[in-house]
Amino acid sequence: MQLLIKENKILLIIIAIAVMVSFLTIGGRFSVENKNKTYDIVLDFNEIKAMADQSDHDIAWWLSEFKKMGITKVGLAEESMVSLMEDTELPINATVMDIIMKDADWEAKYPADFIAEMKAVGYDKYDVLIEAASLEAFDFVANGVSERYHPENYFMKATDDGGYLLLNGTAKQTLYSEKYKYMSSVKKGFVEKDEIVSSKIMYINYGLLPTKVQIVESAGMDIIPRTASYEGWNDTKYAEAVINSYGKLDKVPEYMIVGGESIIGYDDGIETASDYIKKNHVTIGLIENTTQLQNILQFGVNDIVKSTGYDAVRIFSVWDYIQNRYQYYGYEGAKEIENTLFRAVVERNVRLIYFKPIKEFKDQHVYVTELDEYQTMFSNLESRLDVHQIEFGSKASVMDQYMVSLWAKLAMALGCVAAAVLLIRSILPISRRMKAGLFALGALGAAGAFAVMPGYAELMTSFAAAVIFPSVATLFIIRQSKEFADTLDRSERLPKIVGLGVLTLLCGVVISLMGGLMTAAPISSVNYMLEIDIFRGVKLAQLLPLIFFIAAYLAYYGFGESKKYRGILEYNDLREMMNASIKVWMVLLGILLLGVGYYYIERTGHDSSIQVSSLEMIFRNVLEDNLIARPRSKEFLFAFPAVMMLVYTSVRRFKLWPILFGLASIIGMTSVANTFMHIRTPLYLGFARTGYSLLFGIVIGIVGILIFEIGHMLYKKLERQIG
Repeated sequence: MQLLIKENKILLIIIAIAVMVSFLTIGGRFSVENKNKTYDIVLDFNEIKAMADQSDHDIAWWLSEFKKMGITKVGLAEESMVSLMEDTELPINATVMDIIMKDADWEAKYPADFIAEMKAVGYDKYDVLIEAASLEAFDFVANGVSERYHPENYFMKATDDGGYLLLNGTAKQTLYSEKYKYMSSVKKGFVEKDEIVSSKIMYINYGLLPTKVQIVESAGMDIIPRTASYEGWNDTKYAEAVINSYGKLDKVPEYMIVGGESIIGYDDGIETASDYIKKNHVTIGLIENTTQLQNILQFGVNDIVKSTGYDAVRIFSVWDYIQNRYQYYGYEGAKEIENTLFRAVVERNVRLIYFKPIKEFKDQHVYVTELDEYQTMFSNLESRLDVHQIEFGSKASVMDQYMVSLWAKLAMALGCVAAAVLLIRSILPISRRMKAGLFALGALGAAGAFAVMPGYAELMTSFAAAVIFPSVATLFIIRQSKEFADTLDRSERLPKIVGLGVLTLLCGVVISLMGGLMTAAPISSVNYMLEIDIFRGVKLAQLLPLIFFIAAYLAYYGFGESKKYRGILEYNDLREMMNASIKVWMVLLGILLLGVGYYYIERTGHDSSIQVSSLEMIFRNVLEDNLIARPRSKEFLFAFPAVMMLVYTSVRRFKLWPILFGLASIIGMTSVANTFMHIRTPLYLGFARTGYSLLFGIVIGIVGILIFEIGHMLYKKLERQIG
C-alpha cells in the first residue's frame, strides 16, 4: 500500500483536490435544500365535485372541510366542449363534422338559413359543430371563442334559444380510432380502416365557468386556474385573453399549472406568458411523470422556467392509479396513498401536491366519501414530514438558482481522469511516462469537452465518477482480501477475520461514497434538482464495474495455478480462463448468475418492467416509517455482507466462494454511487440511507460468517467421521 501511494502521489493529490471541490460544491447544494422546506396542496375541483355527488354532502361542504385541514387552493380547469358536456348541466353538444355528415339527411336537422350560411363560409369533415340549446350556454362559448380565437377560425349564428358555432379543424388536429379490419367487397379481402372519433378542438378552452368560480370563492379558497393549450389555437390573442380572465379573479394565482400541449401563447413564442409570470411573480409548475422520472414535456414550460430564474416547483399529481391505492397491500384506509405522497415530497423535491380524492381499490368509478379517511391521511402526512423539517405552508417553497461553476466541474473531471489512470496502473504494468501521457491525454479531452459542449461534458464527468470510483472500491476490496489470504493463516481466529471484514467494508464504502459525491456534484445545479435535465446511463454505470471486477479478480487471484505476479493482469490469466474445461455445474452456475444479473440491472430505475412484490413493498414501508431514510435492500441484505464474506472465504481458502461473494460485493459499491445519481433526492437522505445500510449490513455479515463457520466445522467433522 505504501508503495502504491509513493508511486502515484501526484495522481492521489489530484484526486484529493477533486474530492475537496466536490465537497465544497455539495455544501452549496446543502444550503439550497435546507431552504426548500415548505409544501402546499391544491385540490382538483372537478374530481372533488364528482366525489361530492356520490356523498351526502355538496361540494361547498367538502371544500369547507378541506379548508379546516389547512388546504386553501383549488385547481379549476377552464371549460372545453368535453368538460361542458360531461361535467356541467348546460344543454350543449359538439360533434366532428365527419360523424354528422354520415347521416344522409343531416342538413334537414338544422335551420335552413344556418346551413346556407355555413355552406357560404365553407366547411369540411375535420370541423367541429357546436349546438347550444340555451342562451346561457351559447353566450359562454361564443364569448370565449370571440375573445380567444381569430374570426377566420370560426363561424357562429345565434338563435332565439341558443345558437350554433362551427370551429375550423384540420387533419392534424383530428383524433382517430385504432385501426380495425373489415371485409371489402371491392378489394375481395380484409383491409384496415380507422375512423374519425373526435378532435383536439374538443379540448380547447373557453374560460372559467362563473358558477364554479362562485362555489370556490364562496368557500373562501383561492383558485389556481388550469388552462389547456393546443397548437393552432394558442397564439398571443389566446394568451392575452387567458391572462385577462385571470385578472377577473381579483387575485394573481400563486401557481401556473400548464394543461394541454404547451404554455399559453406558444404558437407565437413564450414572451406573453413569460412577461406575465415575471411581473406577477407566479410560480410555474413542473408536473412529474407517471414513471417518477423527469417532468411531463409541455412546450415552452422549461424555457419559461429558465427565463424566470427557475421560479418553479415540482408537482406530484395524484394519478388515477394512485387514487385507487385505498386499502392497498392489505393496509387499512389510505396508508399507501399517504406513503406515496410522503415519498414524493421527501425523496423527489416535490413541493406541490395536486390532489384528487381517493377511489375504491380496483374501481375507477367509486370514491371514498368518509371524511375521516382524508383527515387521517393528511394529518399523518404532516406529522411524518415534520420529522424531516418539511412543513405544510401557505405557499410551496422554491429552490434558489444554484449553479455549479465551470471551474469546479473541470476540477472534478480532472479528478476522474486521475482516478481512471490510477485504476489502469493498478492492474497493468505501465511505465511512469505512459501514466503521465494517459493523464495528459485525458485532461486535454476533458478541457476540450467543457469548451465545446459543456452540458454533455458535465454529464460525462458525473457518469465517469459513477463508474470509476466504485471500480476503485472494487479493486481495494479484492486487493485487501487477497492480501489477507496471503498473510494470514487459514485457521486465523474468527473475531480478527470479522474485524478485517468490517474494516474492508467501511473503506470500500468510503471510496464509493467519494464517487457518489463526485457523481452528484457536477450536476447539482437547480436544473437537475428540478429534473428539467436528468442524469442518464444509470444502468450502464451499474454494469461497467461488474465487468471491471473480472479483470481485477484475475489480476489478484488469477485463474488456475500459473499466477506469477499478484496485482498484475497477466496473459496466462486470460489464457487459462479461456482454455478452462467447462463442466455442467459451471454452465448452470453461469446461467444462474446471468439471471441474477439481468434481474439486478432490470430492477434499476423506475421504468423497470419488473414489479416490486407486495411483501417487499410492505417491508420497505416498515423501514420508511421507522427510519430517517429507507436503506437500500440490496445493500444491507446482500452486497455489504458479501464484502465481509469475501474476506472470510479468502482467508479460509475456500474455492469458488470468493469470486461469488466478490461479484455480489460490487453491487454494493455501485449502489452507493447510484444513491447519489438521483439528484432530485436531498443529500442528507443519501448519507442516512448509506449509514443504515452499513449498520444493518455489518450485522447480517457477522451472522453470515457465523453460519458459514459453523457449517464448515460441521462439514469437516462429518468428513473425518466418514474418513
